Amino acid sequence: MTATDGLLDRFLIGLAPLAPVAVWAHGSLAGGDYQQGRSDLDLIAVLDGPVTMATVRRLVVLHRGLRTEPLAADLHCSYLTPDTLDDLDLRHLTWAHDHVMRRTVTPVTRRELHAFGRVLHGRAPADLLPAVQDRELDEFVVGDQRDFWRPAVDKARLWTQDIWVDLGLLTFARATATLRHGRLISKREALELLPELGAPVEVVEDVGLRRYGRPVSRGAEWTVCRGELTRSYLGPAIDALVASYD
Repeated sequence: MTATDGLLDRFLIGLAPLAPVAVWAHGSLAGGDYQQGRSDLDLIAVLDGPVTMATVRRLVVLHRGLRTEPLAADLHCSYLTPDTLDDLDLRHLTWAHDHVMRRTVTPVTRRELHAFGRVLHGRAPADLLPAVQDRELDEFVVGDQRDFWRPAVDKARLWTQDIWVDLGLLTFARATATLRHGRLISKREALELLPELGAPVEVVEDVGLRRYGRPVSRGAEWTVCRGELTRSYLGPAIDALVASYD
């Protein structure tokens, strides 16, 4: 049994007293691109009943009790109920980054669940979760690129961080594939697509080494240069993608 399997088993056992209707995995764990110790464990749990303060307290105890597991910090779970499954705007109780917050379950996540969601417990996504229409998915993807990523490109300080370079490029490639071909692709597929989209090759290679190989330390000068290369590429690329959709 892997560390991932062990953590999921402990999580499901701890969640059992709340009688979940279903527990699903999405993201890399479901899509076949999961790397233990690098990838997040993205989960959705559907609880049979309202999420009360007592429920919140029990969930906090559950997640804090998992902290001794080596991968517990990577486990994120949003908690829905049958009567909230169809609300795209509702912010659901979520455990992520070692605390409670509220998040929407985006059209991308919903489409992932329908396309390749992994059932960890109970009923399948298709039995409970309303389907996402293509137009809903496209509008969300365009809005995410226009309203979140494009303004972020102008904030140079962000792009000295690995996470911004990685996700900025990969999310753009995935958005492009969705809008062009109507399908979701994995992060690995997005990495392979980026050179075709004109992304700077040296940055793409850097991302690949850090995510799938052995990262090479190249110093502060490269970090600054990499950020500028990424921003110089992403700004016009996002503008063109959004304009092509409009």
